[in-house]
Order: sequence, then C-alpha cells, then structure tokens
Amino acid sequence: MKRYLITSALPYASGVTHLGNVVGSTLPADIYARYCRLRGRNTLSICGSDEHGVAITIAAEKEGVTPRVVIDRYHEANARALKGLDIDFDLYDRTSNPIHAETAREFFLVWKEKGLLEEKVDDQFYDEDAKMFLPDRYVEGVCPNCSYDKARGDQCDSCGAYYDQLSLRQPRSLITGKTPVVKKTTHWYFRLDAFQDWCEKYIESHAGEWKDNVVQQSRSWLKQGLAPRSATRDMSWGIKVPVDGAEGKVLYVWFEAVLGYISITKQWAALQGTPDAWQDWWKNAETEYTAFLGKDNIVFHTIIFPILLQTHAEEGYILPKNVPANEFLNLEGKKFSKSRNWAIDVLQYLEAFPQAQHKDIARYVLTMNMPETKDSDFTWKDYQARTNNELAAILGNYVNRVMQFTQKNFDGKVPAIPTGYEPGEHEQLLADSIASGLAAVAKNLDDYRFRDAATDAMNIARAANKYFNDKAPWKSIKENQDDCAATMNVCLQTINTLAVVFAPFCPQATAQMQTMLGGPTCTGAPGKGLVGSDVWMSASQHVLQGGEPLGEPVILFTKIENETVEQEIAKLGDVEPVADDTIDIDDFTNVKLRTGVVLEAERIAKSEKLLKLQVDLGTEKRQILAGIAKHYTPEDLVGKTIVVVANLKPAKLMGYESQGMVLAASNADGVLTLVQPGNAEVGPGAEVR
Repeated sequence: MKRYLITSALPYASGVTHLGNVVGSTLPADIYARYCRLRGRNTLSICGSDEHGVAITIAAEKEGVTPRVVIDRYHEANARALKGLDIDFDLYDRTSNPIHAETAREFFLVWKEKGLLEEKVDDQFYDEDAKMFLPDRYVEGVCPNCSYDKARGDQCDSCGAYYDQLSLRQPRSLITGKTPVVKKTTHWYFRLDAFQDWCEKYIESHAGEWKDNVVQQSRSWLKQGLAPRSATRDMSWGIKVPVDGAEGKVLYVWFEAVLGYISITKQWAALQGTPDAWQDWWKNAETEYTAFLGKDNIVFHTIIFPILLQTHAEEGYILPKNVPANEFLNLEGKKFSKSRNWAIDVLQYLEAFPQAQHKDIARYVLTMNMPETKDSDFTWKDYQARTNNELAAILGNYVNRVMQFTQKNFDGKVPAIPTGYEPGEHEQLLADSIASGLAAVAKNLDDYRFRDAATDAMNIARAANKYFNDKAPWKSIKENQDDCAATMNVCLQTINTLAVVFAPFCPQATAQMQTMLGGPTCTGAPGKGLVGSDVWMSASQHVLQGGEPLGEPVILFTKIENETVEQEIAKLGDVEPVADDTIDIDDFTNVKLRTGVVLEAERIAKSEKLLKLQVDLGTEKRQILAGIAKHYTPEDLVGKTIVVVANLKPAKLMGYESQGMVLAASNADGVLTLVQPGNAEVGPGAEVR
C-alpha cells in the first residue's frame, strides 16, 4: 500500500517558535497530514527539535548555562507551542537523542568508506583571547557579495549568499569583538562536487512540478558549482566525529540535522514496538515523501539531503517527491524580529487568547495568508476581519442557526426525511456545490495550494448559508412541516460535510460540530485508524439518521472587538530601539582614568550604600564616595589598587564632597566588583587607557 511520509523543518531549540515559523512549515505539514489521513492514506508525519549547532552554544553562553539546559527548555516549549495550535505529529522528537547520534555517525562512516570524505588541513578563524577556533556563526563581518556589514561567517542574511568564512571582510569574533587570526586546523570535507551532475538531473526532473521558487534557488546553487564542504566543526557541543584524530570536533549541523528525519522515524518505530518499521517509510519505492520548509531551508532539502540519501542509494533510500517551500511571513508590514519585539511567539499568543476558538482562528488566518509564492503579511486587522466576516459570520453563523432551529423545533433530534420526499432545485444546487467543493479542496491540498483550499472550504459554507436562506425554514415550519423537516435534515448533513472539509484547517471547530451532531470526533489527527477509509470523499453522503439525538448547540466563533486589536498592536515594538551610543577617540580621551590606592575607608552614617574613601592618586590624595557598601567592608578596601575617574567635577553626597568616581562592574544580579589592574605592582597614579 502506498505510504505518505511528511516532514516539517526541525525548529531550532534556541527560542520559542513564532507565527512566522509556524506558517512556513509546521502548519502546512499538519494541514496536509490531516487531509491525507482523512483520505484514508497510510500517513506518517514527523518533526522535532534541531538541537546542535552554534546558535545553541551562543544562547547558552549568554545565559551562563550549559547547552543541555537551553535545548531542554526550548524543546519542551516548542512542543507545547505546536500542540497548543493543534499541530500534531506522529512523533515530535529531538536530535540530541542517542538514536540520532548513532544514525549520523553511521552515515559519516559510510561516506568515509566510500571515499566521499577528504581530510584536509585548512585555515580557519581563531580567537586568540578566547583560545578557540570560531565556527561560522561566531564570526561577523562584511559580506563579500553585497557588503552587508552584519553578515555571518557562512551566510549573509541580507542577500542569501553562502561562502567560506575566510571570504568575510573585516571579520570580528562574536566572543571577544576582536579581529580573529587565521590558524591551521584539520577537518573532513564531504565531496558535494561528486554529485553535481546527479543533482542537476534530480532538480530538473521536478521542474514544472515543484514550486518555481524552489527550482530556481536550487538551480542558482548548482550554477555556482558544488564544492567539497566541511562536514566537521571545532566545537564541544554536538555529535563527536567517529574517527581517530578528531578530538574536539563534531559533525557539522549542516550534515547531521537533516538526518533527524530518519532518526526520528527510527525512534517512532521503536516506540511502536516495531524497530525495523522505519525502513518501510524510507526504503520503499511506494512511499511518497513531502518535505515542508521555509525558503531559507530550500537548498538543504533539494540538494544537501538528497545527496546524503543518494550516498546510500544501494539501500533503497527514497528522495523527496516534493519540497513545497513557503516564502516569509511579515508582521504588520515588517519582518519578524524578536530583538525589536516585532514578533508573536506562539506561547504568547496562546496566553493572550486561551479560548479554544483562537487555535482555529490562528490556523485559518495564517492559512489564508500563507506565503506560498511570495512574502505575505499578518495583520491584526486582517485577523479580526477574517474572524468576524468569515469564521463567525459564515461558518459559525450557519452552524448556530441550524442547530438552534433544530433544537427549538425538532426537540433536539435529527428530523427524518418524509416518505416520498423528492429533492428540489435548491437541494441539487447545494449537492453540486458540496461535490465540486470537496473535489476542489482536495485538488488544492494535493497541489499544496492551501490558501485556495481554505477559500474553497469557506465557499461550501457560503453555499450552505444560501440554501438555508433560500429554503426559509422559519416559514416552512408554519406552512409545510414535511418540507421543513427535509430542509433541516439536509442542513444537518451539511454540517457533517463542513466538519470534514474544515478538519485540516480548524480541528477544534470540527470536533465541536461532530459533537453537536452526536457522533465521534474525527479531525485527521494521528493515530485514529483511518487507513483505507476515505472519510473525505464520502463527506457528501447523508449519514445522519432521523430521530438521532443531537448535542447542545455551542457558538463556534465569537467576534473580535476593536479594543482587542488595538491592544495587540500596542504590544508590538514597545522595546526602545538601541540608540547609537558609540563615541570617537576624542570623547574617550577626555575621560581621565587613573589608578589609586585606598588609604582609608569608613562607612557613612545613615547610608546603607556609601563608603567614604581616601585615595592616593600618586600626585595627590582624594576623598571619593563610592556606593559599594553592600558589597565591600571598609576593611576589604584598605590597600587595594582601584581605577577612578580623576577629572570628574566634585559633587556633594550626604553632606560630603566626592572628588572622583570609583569604577565597578555589575552582573545581571546586581553584584558589584571593583575594576582593578591585573598587576598589583602598577601602583597609584598610572594612566588607564
């Protein structure tokens, strides 16, 4: 039986996923997987946390914690965030699991055995102060392609160019800010160049089938020519290189992260108690593999990963059949930026909107704004408009009117179709709309056109509203009760249809509709035993029996008020932009810093913070008041050599004159430490510069 394997780009475990990340890969993957299950297809959808690489170590160093602390925190947070939007995978795992390390090492050793790795001594940036080689993301400088001045060591975020870090102009270490030196180191390079011809044929075989942006970006990469690329890095965090002489080196995340799709499938199989079942998904020609991702990950999934799979071609590894990459989502006309507070992370959204309907609202609005062929924009006004004018006014309104009318006039039970009743013109129009709508939504989903699919689904709800209005059951209940009963039976059957067609987009509303109809819930979620049963195309059939009790009516969607929109917009960008506080050398030389030796120190009455110091500056003695009484006792200070600002205007504090300022450093907890020269022999009066 044909299998449908679905992967979503692995969220990086260094921060909480935001709406831009979700619309790029995880949401479309979930929509497609739910649809596939509803079609009765044997479906496996996997994802997980990408937990190695420099971004993790940088985040850990900033916090003063280990990388493990960072990945554990964000793996849990992102799993919770995705689940909070009903984005459900058969398994959401992580690349720090032993099974992933084992898989990556196996691939590496096969490459070595096949002569696809070259051991090379090459030049790499080295930070002499930090005493470490600098991975690409520890270096910043001027892009050699477009001159962007904050380009990373391997890639420019401005123009998208990839390059060797030594091509970076005016490089600086992100550890110390110093200019790094070039030093020799040994690495193993993967022979990407050996697959140039093969990869060109692979890409061209999908021209016309894949999105144009995917094909063009892949062609652009290949046009530059594939070259050997280092598969190892000088780092302590990651998967250790499994060969002799590789101490202090790990597998480059470029090559091991994509293998996470395979290792997570292995983990899934092991959890099912069938550890070899993963091979049915990755080594079977009957498997159709779709990889969802954002455009910044295209080359990893159209070139890098297929090449890695091709290195094991004799084992029967399959290749992606489609890579429907999305472009970027902007927020209120600007790029997402957490540093500028111009972002909506999923956990923040769920905290602000805890009601179940807002899971569906986010999914629907993001789907209707999905950047399938070009960058798109999320705005709170659009969020309000689509909620009020579509979800509430069309879908929700129809369901509520039908359920309330049936509850009131038919004792909360499905009205039976009267004997001898013949459908009329209105019924035929609705049936045609449902049949064509189901087919249109299905085709669009199979073609990865999610915006069109959601539009067609809402058009079925529009047709249902028209049918209800045209039949006017509020009149026929008084004039022709048989016709009214038949009308309401059709309306309830249509709710069942809508529940199916909206399941990929709005699973919460689907479950509520199905509960109102008195049946079991079926939203296309994992593990519901739908294989072989095409729930989707049978959704046009009338399945409700006359006399069956209905559940209590509930409101699917309530309208969003202007006040809510204004509040959410006001939350954006409330972090003050960092001012340009750089100074030139003349400003700095105007500040006279001198060393001084503390001769005397005493507390000041009625002050918890101030100490009065007598300081020898070499040519004179000064009285300086310092706010360090909570961190140093007077006895601690006598005889210490400190650094003071010597040309500060005198000031009066607590009735005492202070003739300078003592320099101290403060950590995140507010603990002060005096700035002192490293050499105690410096003595008083030395110039600090």
